[in-house]
Amino acid sequence: MSRLVLIRHGESQWNLENRFTGWVDVPLSTKGIEEAKAAGKKLAEFTFDRAFSSVLARANETLRLVLETIGQTTIPIEKDKALNERMYGELQGLNKAETAKKFGDEQVKIWRRSYDVRPPGGESLKDTAERVLPYYESRIKPYVLKGETILIAAHGNSLRALVMQLEQLTREQVLELNIPTGAPLLYELDNSGKVLSHRYL
Repeated sequence: MSRLVLIRHGESQWNLENRFTGWVDVPLSTKGIEEAKAAGKKLAEFTFDRAFSSVLARANETLRLVLETIGQTTIPIEKDKALNERMYGELQGLNKAETAKKFGDEQVKIWRRSYDVRPPGGESLKDTAERVLPYYESRIKPYVLKGETILIAAHGNSLRALVMQLEQLTREQVLELNIPTGAPLLYELDNSGKVLSHRYL
């Protein structure tokens, strides 16, 4: 059996300001730093074989703080833009409430929550999945199949794409899926990579 822990980065400065972030490289907020450290404490019993992260600072910093908290800073770490947040295009940097006033609540909900509708100049969740899932299959799953314990630090939408695959969610089910910041999500998998159980720690 292998164990896979997914963690969405701690609250970022733009989460705090209710802005669309996407690929803009914003830092963790003070609360986000504390969330990452708290996540580390929840993972104290784990011995990780390796870790994966997006290339964005908020995920990198979350991973660094978790590994520092549990004293495992020397494990192999691979960073790849395949795990980056969904790219929000022209919405990046805009306040979500103001955007809803401008375009309407329903349109913004479609941009944020539909499976295959892109915001202007950005990616849909389907587009995000099309880079996350091949990366998982080629770079992460082989270690899962070896029975290793893996940590992935990434983002709300890149992790939603992965959870959709792991849990075999429908397009409709994934639209209701929210992954909180700084909350470790543990999957236990068999030697074929099939999920046996999952829970937040």
